[in-house]
Amino acid sequence: MWTQARLEAVARKCLKHKKLIIVSNREPYVHQYHDGKIVCVSPAGGLTSALKPVISAAGGTWVAQATGSADRETASPSGVVNVPPENPAFTLRRLWIPAELQHDYYEGLANQALWPLCHNVYQRPQFREADWRAYRRVNEMFAQAVLDEARGREAVVFIQDYHLALLPRLLKRENPRLCVAHFWHIPWPGPEIAQTFPWIDELLDGMLGNDLLGFHLDRHSVNFIDTVDSVLPAQTDRLRRTVRLDGHSTVVRDAPISIDFERHAAIAASPEVEDAMRAWRERLGGVRYIGLGIDRIDYTKGIPERLRALDLLLERSPTLRGALTFVQVGVPSRCGISTYARLERAIAEQVDAINRRWGAAGWQPVVFEKRNAGLAEMTALHRLAHFCMVTPLHDGMNLVAKEFVASRIDQDGVLILSRFAGAARELKTALQVNPFCETSIGDAISTALTMPRSERQRRMAAARETVRNNNIFRWAGALLEEIEQLGRAGSESREFAPFGRLAASVA
Repeated sequence: MWTQARLEAVARKCLKHKKLIIVSNREPYVHQYHDGKIVCVSPAGGLTSALKPVISAAGGTWVAQATGSADRETASPSGVVNVPPENPAFTLRRLWIPAELQHDYYEGLANQALWPLCHNVYQRPQFREADWRAYRRVNEMFAQAVLDEARGREAVVFIQDYHLALLPRLLKRENPRLCVAHFWHIPWPGPEIAQTFPWIDELLDGMLGNDLLGFHLDRHSVNFIDTVDSVLPAQTDRLRRTVRLDGHSTVVRDAPISIDFERHAAIAASPEVEDAMRAWRERLGGVRYIGLGIDRIDYTKGIPERLRALDLLLERSPTLRGALTFVQVGVPSRCGISTYARLERAIAEQVDAINRRWGAAGWQPVVFEKRNAGLAEMTALHRLAHFCMVTPLHDGMNLVAKEFVASRIDQDGVLILSRFAGAARELKTALQVNPFCETSIGDAISTALTMPRSERQRRMAAARETVRNNNIFRWAGALLEEIEQLGRAGSESREFAPFGRLAASVA
């Protein structure tokens, strides 16, 4: 099985003496003022869990936007700080993006244009020229920082997500000796939808500056190649999964991201989680069944749809009234965007209506937690839930599904999973539903609550084995091996190798 130690060994082998530069919009360590003191916090997330062992083992620099209230005070004039503070293993180079530029780049182009464009949830993207100019400018700022770090020498640059689509071409144009890889963490739409983006030719040209471009699913890779075929005078090879433009080849791969399974399982068994479970039981009372949803408040996550399904189920199944409490944790997200503010209000109103309709003395059917709760609280809910609903309308992967599975050290609980989440391709034993259909979701809840324990355990054991084997370290290791092979041979001559074969071949 893949472990952090094995990944570190692979990182040293694959990167050898090349400098590693990781680039992301979000920084892996944040310095903040707290009670008059400066504290360093590492934001939770699968991305940092996967990449910190790699960069710690190989050394190098992580380039990201500064977000902490004390970030400037703890960095050099050029934005450089060694992290983590207690045992520095790599360099973090921070960028300070002016507020107006940040708004148009992040809340504008990235999250009101590219985000809805790539998620098929019928939210119309907003295409504004000023946002595109800001996106270009921020990508140029990131490019300058990376080029400064590389200093004209060979280096491996690993870019993360849809915020930095123009960066690969900017880097290659200035320093062709860079090996540039990029992982796109959200879906890629079909060519007809992609071509509604007014600057699609420039976006694709930027992404084709990569030597390696990764997506979660095979269909996202195919959609990307089909889009290139429709827009640019490029040579595409579906067998080898390569795109050649202006003499440069880009290898396109699918590699589903995952989580640190063992870490989540260990946290689930911790005394802190046991204490949090007792606190939740006291708060929820003696309810017979507990359902769970944990999501960012985002229109892609399907929260209103699952609440309508719960409302319909309570109407059709009177025996569940007073017996079932559904806990929906909604983490506030992108609050400066009006679409998100309206959605937040609508969900709160929907919860109030359901509770007024079905609630009784000492019981309410929905508990809505609009906050970013701590890891122990989240894991406690994972362990207590009879079922967990992960029902996005469209999602690249959705790691909440895998976190729920890893947390179930009792081999129990039922995962209700949207067939349009990337995780559905791996977690075959989940109850898969159409998230647009309230009846489909309601039927799955009924099935989960009446499923024999032996069947629940069989399904959960299979899901846990899948997540244990396909963990975050395997994902990172497969991509590192691919990068190494690209450095040893011309990408246009390579045969297509699916993710499983690549990961299995890493020594």
